Amino acid sequence: METHILIVDDEPQIGEALGAYLEADGYTTVVRTTLADAMAALQDATPDLMLLDITLPDGSGLDILRRVQGRNIPTIMLTARADEVDRIVGLELGADDYITKPFSPREVMARVRAVMRRSVERPQAGNSADDNILRIGDLSMNFDAHEVRIGSTLAHLTPSEFKLLEALAINCGHALTRAQLLDKLSDDGSIFERTLDRHVNNLRRKIEPDIHDPTYIETVYGVGYKMRKA
Repeated sequence: METHILIVDDEPQIGEALGAYLEADGYTTVVRTTLADAMAALQDATPDLMLLDITLPDGSGLDILRRVQGRNIPTIMLTARADEVDRIVGLELGADDYITKPFSPREVMARVRAVMRRSVERPQAGNSADDNILRIGDLSMNFDAHEVRIGSTLAHLTPSEFKLLEALAINCGHALTRAQLLDKLSDDGSIFERTLDRHVNNLRRKIEPDIHDPTYIETVYGVGYKMRKA
């Protein structure tokens, strides 16, 4: 199957160069230079991955992330800004990775492959039709539908929150170190420990009946976190 990538960059030459590299590697691409044109492209089709510049002539790549929350589109942010605040905002809105300009096309290709690989990683299925639904107490994760429910209530998670919960749930009862969890979210060390803690806190707000007395995600002091067994 073809992998469709939406590239949004206010500099046409950058978007076209990235598109050429990606298409040479077998991807199909659509290049847009404004927020309005990007949103029009997203109305026509849902890409398999987005490369988003933060600075656009009519808005921000972060605005695009806000508008597509819930669609679970893997996203890499491209920007000339090196401000950590931009990194944190983008990651908390659901971005999977972050590259600061100037960058090499080869670096972008490596990041694209890494994000696509993480987006399709799933626990191995057996013979049951229910194999890709993991249940822990009232919490259920449907890996095919990319959905999390508490009872019958849908929890709206960002892609990063889903990956974090997936790692904890698959290793239920076993503590994962901060380094292991950071590795699930980023290949290049660009997600800092305090940002991981923010992801965990945001995740707890969405799935825990009482965030002050967590039912699911337990802090293992000096180590990291673990998912409690039901």
